[in-house]
Amino acid sequence: MGLIREVVYQALNSGYLTIEAEDELRSMLRNKYELEDLEAFIQLQQAAMIGQVRQESREILTALQG
Repeated sequence: MGLIREVVYQALNSGYLTIEAEDELRSMLRNKYELEDLEAFIQLQQAAMIGQVRQESREILTALQG
């Protein structure tokens, strides 16, 4: 299993967070992780909130609702 920050940086660089990456993050967050990983995860959350990173899961949910 990789590091949280690796998944985060991939999403930040691509501007897109896949469902698979979200699931991987959830799984990794259940275990011990380093401060750098937590900081990266917070950075991802902030990027998603301001629209710098799109989330596949939200796009699917929006499409199903609309």
